[in-house]
Amino acid sequence: MAKKLKVTLVRGLAGKPESHIKAVKSLGLRKPGQSRLLEDNPMVRGNIRKAHYLVKVEEVNDETS
Repeated sequence: MAKKLKVTLVRGLAGKPESHIKAVKSLGLRKPGQSRLLEDNPMVRGNIRKAHYLVKVEEVNDETS
């Protein structure tokens, strides 16, 4: 069973370092409160780690397979 991560943007991006903004946008998040369901892989984990203080992460089991 593949793991997925539910990533939610909990803080705004105004005034944050450009590299953190790019990391959040690469996760597909634009506005506070927006969530995405993403595959659990090293690229996603790295972007979450870079902007950890801007996002909330929940592990979800993928039940589509």
